[in-house]
Amino acid sequence: MGCAANASHSPVFLLLGFSRARVAPSLLFLLFLAIYLITIMGNVTLVLLISRDSRLHSPMYYLLRGLSVIDMGLSTVTLPQLLAHLVSNYPAISAARCLAQFFFFYAFGVTDTLVISVMALDRYVAICDPLHYHSVMNRQLCAQLLASCWLVSIVHTMLHVGLLLPLHWAGDVEGNVKLPHFFCDHRPLLRASCSDIHSNELAIFLEGGFLMLGPCALIVLSYVRIGATILRLPSAAGRRRAVSTCGSHLTMVGFLYGTIIWVYFQPPSQNSQDQDMVAAVMYTAITPLANPFVYSLRNKDVKSAFRGLLGWRRVDP
Repeated sequence: MGCAANASHSPVFLLLGFSRARVAPSLLFLLFLAIYLITIMGNVTLVLLISRDSRLHSPMYYLLRGLSVIDMGLSTVTLPQLLAHLVSNYPAISAARCLAQFFFFYAFGVTDTLVISVMALDRYVAICDPLHYHSVMNRQLCAQLLASCWLVSIVHTMLHVGLLLPLHWAGDVEGNVKLPHFFCDHRPLLRASCSDIHSNELAIFLEGGFLMLGPCALIVLSYVRIGATILRLPSAAGRRRAVSTCGSHLTMVGFLYGTIIWVYFQPPSQNSQDQDMVAAVMYTAITPLANPFVYSLRNKDVKSAFRGLLGWRRVDP
């Protein structure tokens, strides 16, 4: 595709993702405001509980606290801007802000997927080698794993930002480029570009695919071993306890990786803009909202710590 004479490296992007919605903008504003506030309150509460209650000072909860911080960042990168645009007649964002949003969204998003895979490793050690769990999955190792997730994520994100920088976008007569999305996501930016995006598409499928396949392989292998170990447990009660410790994690694995694969790893011809929007809402709004509740509603220790935080029960020192 050739670029017109008015093509630019740094246009103004108009984020028109919800402009065609049949729901009134005021109702969408209230809906996403509620989602954002509940997401922040739920994850902040979980962080406070894990930091405050000694019963939650274990490797699993240390990783879960890190995941909650990431989820708050992921929501904050996208939802406040969406709220502002829902009450604005000119939902514009400059190229510099767009790339900054893209960077932080990818950094938080990729780190989220990597931490989820590390949590599968944690469950593997806890169930398959329980006697050495606390010595293997100690706090130092957990901190190193979290730092590694962030490092890999940032390097990955910088690669894709670097591939976006040379691209041109041809705007309208006023220099505005319309994106049918509610934030600066990869697919909409590539679709709107008039430059050759072959290198970008190749990076998504090869480097991005490898980055997804590695964690997916770790999760699958961990749960294959976990399943084999559970089947060998002598008591039904023991098997139920082991399965219950993995249920929440498996729920979020399916939810998170399903939406990512749906959006980013389908051929563009098979991936519509409406599908992108639905999956992106699930990934950026619903997943961070659900995480603290999925990991805590069926967890007796978290519920007990929450009662202690409210003063309904004394928390152990």
